[in-house]
Amino acid sequence: MTVAGFDHLAVSDLSRHFGRRRALSNVTFQATAGSILGLLGPNGAGKSTLISMLATLLKPTSGTIRYGSLATIQGAADMTGASASALRGAIGMLGHDLYLYPELTAAENLTFFAALYGAADPRTDALRALERARLADRAHDPVGSFSRGMRQRVALERALIHGPRLVLLDEPFTGLDDRSVAALTARLRELRGEGRIILLATHDLDLAEGLFDQAVFIRDGRMVELATQPQALRTLYQSVMGQPQA
Repeated sequence: MTVAGFDHLAVSDLSRHFGRRRALSNVTFQATAGSILGLLGPNGAGKSTLISMLATLLKPTSGTIRYGSLATIQGAADMTGASASALRGAIGMLGHDLYLYPELTAAENLTFFAALYGAADPRTDALRALERARLADRAHDPVGSFSRGMRQRVALERALIHGPRLVLLDEPFTGLDDRSVAALTARLRELRGEGRIILLATHDLDLAEGLFDQAVFIRDGRMVELATQPQALRTLYQSVMGQPQA
């Protein structure tokens, strides 16, 4: 199986320690193509640490991450340099930082990132991405003039411009108004229909209601529950965590 075509992600006994502090301990789950998995837990639970490891930005202390037939163990890639590069090219990430240049237009931003990924026609890819984001009419406006929600939509397309198999989203609903939330949710469902593997960390349970195929509940760095087709997220969260959602 090629890297770009891997159809599942498997995490086994994954841990990350910072000195004596255990940020994440023995987390295990699987996610498949065409699904959205939610990472749920309070601030400081370890969600961002987990996403950083899945994105290959942070080395695990122990455990295994398997991308299809490829595995990394304690951060050492079980593959050649070319394969490692191809794997990173199959991952798209949207974190707290949007990594957009405010003085550039939306089209210029996405053209730049498409070129970085070696697109044959970066400009065309950028304009198509803005159409998908429903921002084609603002293609030539500086990103610095956009609302938070519009910047978030451009940043999501930045993370998707190279057609990644695995999409990692860390608190993507933060600061969005109702219209932007609806646009983001619709885009995520499109990506699921395209066969992407999507992991989304959030504490906005009401906004994520009905979106997840699976949900991993994390508290103090430990996975306390794995739910399939979760419903009534806020009630489930309180039942699993034994405390109100913060």
